Amino acid sequence: MSSFYKTYEPYVSPFDPCPPITMKVYSTPPQLYMGFQPPGLEQFTPREALRTGTLWKAFYDPYYSPYEKMKGD
Repeated sequence: MSSFYKTYEPYVSPFDPCPPITMKVYSTPPQLYMGFQPPGLEQFTPREALRTGTLWKAFYDPYYSPYEKMKGD
């Protein structure tokens, strides 16, 4: 399975007045990597499904900012 976080290096102008962010990170949802929904996927309970926003555990992807990890280091 592929990583749900991708990175890229944006163009950095020599005239940029701010310190550049040399690597940007973005999240991709898990449904992009599943061609079709196979039968019998594991499900959350109704209460958990309402809290997580999806019935199927394979599609659950909580968002965490990539910069949160940098603060914790």
